[in-house]
Amino acid sequence: MFRGSDPINMDAKGRMAIPTRYRALLAELCAGELVVTIDMKSTCLTLSPLPEWRRFEEKVAALPALDPLGEMLSRFVVGQAKDLQLDGSGRVLLPTELRDYAQLEKKLVLVGRTQRLEIWSEENWNRERDKSQQSYRAMLQEPGAITDALKNLSW
Repeated sequence: MFRGSDPINMDAKGRMAIPTRYRALLAELCAGELVVTIDMKSTCLTLSPLPEWRRFEEKVAALPALDPLGEMLSRFVVGQAKDLQLDGSGRVLLPTELRDYAQLEKKLVLVGRTQRLEIWSEENWNRERDKSQQSYRAMLQEPGAITDALKNLSW
């Protein structure tokens, strides 16, 4: 559904334009209703079509009440989530507290992650991409580092 990366500018009010290639899809999937929240693993935000977000929320709600990871997901990922609406110009207004969390300034990168999108500051994205490439190269040198599932992944 969502793939690739797109450089994007955010205006002074915190509005970000969704790339044209995603607008018709978002209109069809969710009538432009989106949910944005923090990413617990990285300094970025995740942006989901509302139906995808609801599926995720159901999974979190089904976790055992005393599960520490479930508690963290519920408190921080679900608890920080904000509803957004795509405006007539194809933009969304990112809440200030979420922009601050992800260190977002003018230059952003929108990254497709199949069912959701990630919103990165350009600087954090470049650093993460470089770190990941180095880690990947190092993993290829480690015997047994790649799982069977990944060994069988091809396209």
